[in-house]
Amino acid sequence: MPKRMEGRRLFAQFLCFFSMVVVVVQCWVVSGVPLRHVPDPHWYPATATWYGSPDGDGSDGGACGYGSLVDVRPLRARVGAASPALFKGGEGCGACYKVKCLDKSICSRRAVTVIITDECPGGYCSGGRVHFDLSGAAFGRMAVAGDGNQLRNRGEISVIYRRTPCKYPGKNIAFHVNEGSTDYWLSLLVEFEDGDGDVGSMHIREASSTEWVEMRHLWGAYWCINGGPLRGPFSVKLTTLSTATTLSARDVIPRNWSPKATYTSRLNFFS
Repeated sequence: MPKRMEGRRLFAQFLCFFSMVVVVVQCWVVSGVPLRHVPDPHWYPATATWYGSPDGDGSDGGACGYGSLVDVRPLRARVGAASPALFKGGEGCGACYKVKCLDKSICSRRAVTVIITDECPGGYCSGGRVHFDLSGAAFGRMAVAGDGNQLRNRGEISVIYRRTPCKYPGKNIAFHVNEGSTDYWLSLLVEFEDGDGDVGSMHIREASSTEWVEMRHLWGAYWCINGGPLRGPFSVKLTTLSTATTLSARDVIPRNWSPKATYTSRLNFFS
């Protein structure tokens, strides 16, 4: 074979191989696998205020439905209400952000990590802008040591923020059953979700079935399913909103489940 034709054949093979690699990489990226738990390195402008007592934990419960969890570690003093742009009708619940004050005369260089547990629907949060209404403790923590009260006295301040992975060391994902749940209507809330923190979709499967049934977003961080009679144990599969990463907890809700109970799985996204 002439060298010119042989060269063309090798070049064509190379192009074919290269195209295959590109396709594989594109599929890999779209699936969300390589993006798993990767924080956004970019900082974005926003504004921030605070609510509750000056050194307090912020909301008592909140629009996400976490209830008394906001008053205890690891959520305690890290809670925050977000404007609709980040609350996303409740699907932004559980997402974690780093928030940093910009005024060098009073603010430290460190950012505070907050968890979205509540919504800030009006007032400072109107107009489509990004706004954080933080607990008094989280807001004051952005200040230089000893200047927390002085910073809080300013009311609204300019900040920058970025998404960051949620981390709950020693915690596995848990599912809290809504107190109104029955054998014909089951509602669940996800707790302590490492990584993305948010939930884009949830599916449930009865032990006697091989079919995953999609749950409906109810409100805040709650999801529900109608049917029945529903018979446990139930496996639950959740997919994050941000990177479409999926995790399945097998038989996490027992046969004799009860409303207002919380059932902890044996895994998490970082485990």
